[in-house]
Amino acid sequence: MAFTGKYELESQENYEEFLEALGLLSAKTDHKVVTDVVQDGNHFIWTQTIPNWTWSNSFTIDQECELETMKGSKFKATVTMADNKIAIEFPQYSLTAELSEDKLVMTCITPGEKGVTFKRVSKRI
Repeated sequence: MAFTGKYELESQENYEEFLEALGLLSAKTDHKVVTDVVQDGNHFIWTQTIPNWTWSNSFTIDQECELETMKGSKFKATVTMADNKIAIEFPQYSLTAELSEDKLVMTCITPGEKGVTFKRVSKRI
């Protein structure tokens, strides 16, 4: 199933706890995040937008690329896909993204015993 589409936040779990674990609690917003995904074969452009802020990454599955964190730091990673689930190892957390019916489900997990699991579900718009 192709990821291409525009998705608007429908629900999320552990949002504040996740931001706190990353030291980003001051970045908390009540705006609905819009995620725009463009997929061309194994190449993706993944953009998230709220008013006054846009964060975008471009990557090709199984190729090392330079990505940017929410804080604006750049890092290198290889984005993988298995069972129609995208996986990215960010410096402070692991992210997976998958389509479930017509919803984009993103799960981020911080490492360690007291790791925080943040889940965001967005509906296609």
